[in-house]
Amino acid sequence: IIGIAGSVAVGKSTTARVLQKALAVLPNKPKVDLVTTDGFLYPNKVLIERNILNRKGFPESYNTKLLLNFLSAVKSGLKSLQVPVYSHVEYDILADQQQHIENPDILIVEGINVLQVNSQRRDSGVFVSDYFDYSIYVDAQEKDIMDWYIERFESLRATSFQKKDSYFHRFASMNSEESRLMATNIWNEINKPNLHENILPTRYRADLILEKDAQHLVKQVKVRKV
Repeated sequence: IIGIAGSVAVGKSTTARVLQKALAVLPNKPKVDLVTTDGFLYPNKVLIERNILNRKGFPESYNTKLLLNFLSAVKSGLKSLQVPVYSHVEYDILADQQQHIENPDILIVEGINVLQVNSQRRDSGVFVSDYFDYSIYVDAQEKDIMDWYIERFESLRATSFQKKDSYFHRFASMNSEESRLMATNIWNEINKPNLHENILPTRYRADLILEKDAQHLVKQVKVRKV
């Protein structure tokens, strides 16, 4: 099991998909599955009941027990498993959909929270990262990450947000200036605090750190474990 962590908008998902493709073409052609921890967020209904919808992405917004149980089942060798599916369009867990995981040789688990230790304990004192055989942290300068987040928000405003079933459809009529201001405010109020409080402190727990430049190119690789 390989864990991939890093900030919102830093490029974790792209890194995970590229790694999945690269590992799948190894000589022994391993079966490589990819799971994101978005699927282990509590449904919006639960977040609203707990008054933490505005803290989605913070440790307390994840059903960590469910994630730990899933990873334990993978390590135990269970051949067929199901995990929840998260929709970024609906901004919620899809109650009628499941991702099927069928006996992978390699499982990549990608998410901002995979190396965090706060809010991840069960009675046994087990962490999500305890199940990883290798962990990667995708890193970049904070200003670059913020710029990428704003650019992504602006791109989504012109595409996904236009869908009437999108949770963010109310932003679709914004002009570019309004959109960028909204994205900046979201970054400063939610993503920046989460980065500093919960994500950055996990960076040096990773076995490998990929440092990216402003053009998304990897400029440095720091390896603690080969």
